[in-house]
This record gives sequence, structure tokens and C-alpha cells, in this order.
Amino acid sequence: MIDPISWAYSWPYIAAAFAAAYLLGSIPFGLILTNLSGVGDLRKTGSGNIGATNVLRTGNKKLAAATLLLDGAKGVVAVWVAKLFGPDIAIVAATGAFLGHLFPIWLKFRGGKGVATALGILLALCTPVGILACGSWLIAAIVFRYSSLAALMTMTAVPFYMWYLADPQRAEFAAVMGALIWIRHWKNIFRLVQGVEPRITTRHKE
Repeated sequence: MIDPISWAYSWPYIAAAFAAAYLLGSIPFGLILTNLSGVGDLRKTGSGNIGATNVLRTGNKKLAAATLLLDGAKGVVAVWVAKLFGPDIAIVAATGAFLGHLFPIWLKFRGGKGVATALGILLALCTPVGILACGSWLIAAIVFRYSSLAALMTMTAVPFYMWYLADPQRAEFAAVMGALIWIRHWKNIFRLVQGVEPRITTRHKE
């Protein structure tokens, strides 16, 4: 792919895109929202994860929805801005935003599992693929009632969606992103195998 920038001086663009996207991706919205709402430290609730699924375990559906949207928006904004400088820079920004969520500097590099941010990235990289990915996750979550299983199934399918609807470069990126999500879910995978993985619940805690 050829980007509309001077590739004789590409490294400043690459470094700036990655750094800005990483910092954006590393904003822990779930932790911020739960602290501001008085719920407390999200890392001491449920699975200890900072994502929307764990926010939902606090019983606050609105906070969970806000976390989901904001974590997804990190990926969307990072990629949309970077696309102004071309498709290769967009991939760089997508990588930065995703790694920022997984390894945020503010939390000693202990972040979330990246599903919502990945979905936002996919929507911005290739909207049809992003829509398919969101639909796949939703269907799997409704049918199986496991957020982790829905994420794993979706991210397994995404590289194929991207291959047919976009191009090999974005398909390869999606495959790497999916592999990292599988690695981040290793505890969930063990719990799924053992039959002790918590199901999605919307029960409100009194």
C-alpha cells in the first residue's frame, strides 16, 4: 500500500501514530467510570479485568454500556485519524491502540483483554468486517451466554472476514490481534473447559 505522505521521512509519522494511539488506547475507561461512580476499584471486583464484562458484574448496566462504547471508541478514533495519512499508518495506529489497552502504562502494563477496542478497530479499518464481527459476538453471546467464548469465536472468524472483504494485509493484522486476544483469555479457556466460566448476567446487585 502507498500512503499519501513522504515515505523518505516515514519514521516520524510511524512513531507519532503509534505513540498517540497507544496513549489513547491505554485510557482505562472501565476503571475510571467505576471509580467516579463510587463503585470502587474494578480490579477488586469479579475477574479483576477492567473491561465492560467485569463492569457489568458490578450490577451497573449503564456503566458497562459506557465502558463498552468508550473502549470501542478508542480503536475507532485512533484508526480514523491515522487513515488521513494512509492505510499503512492506520495499521500502525490500530496496533498502538490495541497494545495500549492490553498493556496501559498507567496501570503498570496490566490492562484488559482488548475485545471492545478490537471491535472498534475493525469498524474503522473495514466497516463491513467490523459490523460482521459485532454481529458475530452478539449472536454467540446470546446463544452461549459466555462473553469470553463469544470473543474467541468472533476473533477466530475475523481474519477470514477480512481476507474476503478487505485485503491480505488487514487480514494478517486481524489474525495477530485475534491471537493476542486468545492469549489474554487463557484463564477463561481453562474455566470454559472445566465448566466453571461465569456466564453473562444482568442481575442488579443491591
